[in-house]
Amino acid sequence: MSKKESFKPLACFFTLYFVLFTFYFFMKFFPESTLQQLEFDKVKDLLAAHCKTEYAKNLSLNLRIHTKKEFIETALQQANEFKAILQSGLYFPNDFAANIQREIKLLSIPGASLTGEQFMLIRRLAINAQNIFRWFTAEIRESYPGLAKVVENNYYEKSIQELIDEVLDETAVVKDNASEALADIRMKLYRKRNEIRRVFDRIVSKLNKQGYLADIEESFMNGRRVLAVFAEQKRSIKGVIHGESDSRRTSFIEPEETTELNNDIFSLEYEEQKEVYRILRQLTQKLAVYAALLKSYLEIAGEFDFIKAKAKLAIDINGHYPLLKDRAHINLINAYHPLLFLYNQRISKPTIPVSLRLDDKNSILVISGPNAGGKTVTLKTIGLLQVMLQAGLLVSVSPDSEMGIFKQLFIHIGDEQSLEFELSTYSSHLKNMKHFIENANGKTLFFIDELGSGSDPNLGGAFAEVIMEELAFKHAFGVVTTHYLNLKVMANKVKGIINGAMQFDEKNLLPLYKLQVGKPGSSYTFSIAERIGLDKRLISKARKLVDEDQFQLDRLLNRTEQDLQKLDKEKMDLQKLLKENERLKKEMQHILDKERHRQEVEKLKHQNRVSEERIAYMKDMERRLKSMVIEWRKAEDKNAVVKMIHALLFNQKEKLQQQKKQQKLNEKFEEVGGLVQVGNKVKMKNGRTVGIVKELRGKKAILQVGVVPMTVSVDDLVVVVDKEISS
Repeated sequence: MSKKESFKPLACFFTLYFVLFTFYFFMKFFPESTLQQLEFDKVKDLLAAHCKTEYAKNLSLNLRIHTKKEFIETALQQANEFKAILQSGLYFPNDFAANIQREIKLLSIPGASLTGEQFMLIRRLAINAQNIFRWFTAEIRESYPGLAKVVENNYYEKSIQELIDEVLDETAVVKDNASEALADIRMKLYRKRNEIRRVFDRIVSKLNKQGYLADIEESFMNGRRVLAVFAEQKRSIKGVIHGESDSRRTSFIEPEETTELNNDIFSLEYEEQKEVYRILRQLTQKLAVYAALLKSYLEIAGEFDFIKAKAKLAIDINGHYPLLKDRAHINLINAYHPLLFLYNQRISKPTIPVSLRLDDKNSILVISGPNAGGKTVTLKTIGLLQVMLQAGLLVSVSPDSEMGIFKQLFIHIGDEQSLEFELSTYSSHLKNMKHFIENANGKTLFFIDELGSGSDPNLGGAFAEVIMEELAFKHAFGVVTTHYLNLKVMANKVKGIINGAMQFDEKNLLPLYKLQVGKPGSSYTFSIAERIGLDKRLISKARKLVDEDQFQLDRLLNRTEQDLQKLDKEKMDLQKLLKENERLKKEMQHILDKERHRQEVEKLKHQNRVSEERIAYMKDMERRLKSMVIEWRKAEDKNAVVKMIHALLFNQKEKLQQQKKQQKLNEKFEEVGGLVQVGNKVKMKNGRTVGIVKELRGKKAILQVGVVPMTVSVDDLVVVVDKEISS
């Protein structure tokens, strides 16, 4: 067997593996233009516009639509975490945007050599990786587990930066000490250049005095130092003529004295270039072992740039992270078409959200209503959001929404007529429906705009019923728009199919773009004709041509929808009143809480005042007891002192008596203040006792109170006089 034949089974195996991988992990679409019809390419362009790196832009423009929950969940989690970082104002250290794939690839090629500027780019990449790894502390990894997965099983290698710093300075120039040979060469160059400068300056000074020079500023030609000499004097100077000015009035001459020095400098510069090249090639070889690691650093920088772009797009479109279910399921709450949301935002126009639920019991929604009422927009909104979700993008829905995972997405919108195969509009329609029926299953999401259109209403309606029943039997999920009355009727009879209607303001002839699930809608054909002023005779004639039962049903739907709109309006008014009531209730509760708080504060203040009075009383009691102990030791009449102590400690009516005593003192004495002197009648500030100062001892005063002398601080006394005397 030849080598070529031996590789055939292996090639077949990889082909089969790729097909199976694509089938199981990526969503299948029909037709091929599905994503373009849903305008997913515009979403990708918006995402790419937020990217700085080529890596991230490439990921954005080639988004894969996954069907495996783990992939989708990780992508959504990462975008949601970065969105939180952006909204919180937290800095994420990923500032590297250069595309250096070529430089990293060169590292792995034997004999290759990078330039100083290329090495500085690699150094910046290494520093960027270092900053990212340092940012992911243990606490950060716990807070942002999705983002932490990007740097999982990776590490920072400090040797990369160290190796570059040993050779290059911050301007990407090879350092003198990068090698002994380079240091020696540059030292010789320095000396030769100084020598030639001295010689040249001497020659310039000499020739300038002789009037031979047209310009005394030093000039260079062909990399050599030359003199600017008047053309008529060029034969007076020995040397090599390197050229003339445009006017031919000036000749550029290399003096004979500097020729040998210039040759030496040229030779040394060549040796310098060779040594620099050798050092850079050696550095390239040393860093070659880190090529794979540097490639991973570049991918990490690009991956975080891509995630940041997804987060920025989510903020633009008011995107959120819904609850993800690993089955076919749709429960959208306040969902917006992201492109319509951005457009309306630019023109300051509100976007009407869509809310609907499709599950195992009700998997197909039939939407009816007038033309230009928003049926197709609703259909595209659901399809685009589903594709975005499975591409790992946050979607414009309430975070309370629930979204499942589908493996197939079929769509039929507009005229798919094929001129190449000479198929009519209806033939093309049936061909697509054939594909839907043959391939649909419980993991299929389909969208059909105007099912059955393009044929006789009765015959087309009959086929439409059969198609709907078959898709419901296969448990496929989908949204269908129609004007056919029979499809509205069957939605109430066939299990798994429910009605929905786009609301319409009949009075003002304006679509409300609001989906109402659970009832069919009217097409408002005659109402619209009447409102625009069509001849009533023609309208009446048209009504007679319509089957009476069908006309009555459409009119009933019309009236029912208007009644429901009134109920919705009354419900909204009631909700506003309830909200207002709740607001007033909260305000009242706030006022009550403030009053309760004020009362508590007053209570605490009162308690504090009582406590202060008690503390003052206890201090006074302590002071008086200490004084009595001193008097006990000094007094001869111990009984008198005991009586005073007994009265102080055990008199039950002390407080009342003290108050009365204080009142009597206030009635009997008047505070005059002034300097306390011997013989003054004084009152203790914190007490209710009046006595006469018998003696002053510095800041202490001996006070005679009755028969008991007391030692008191002068600062605690105030001079008083008898009110009778003062009068």
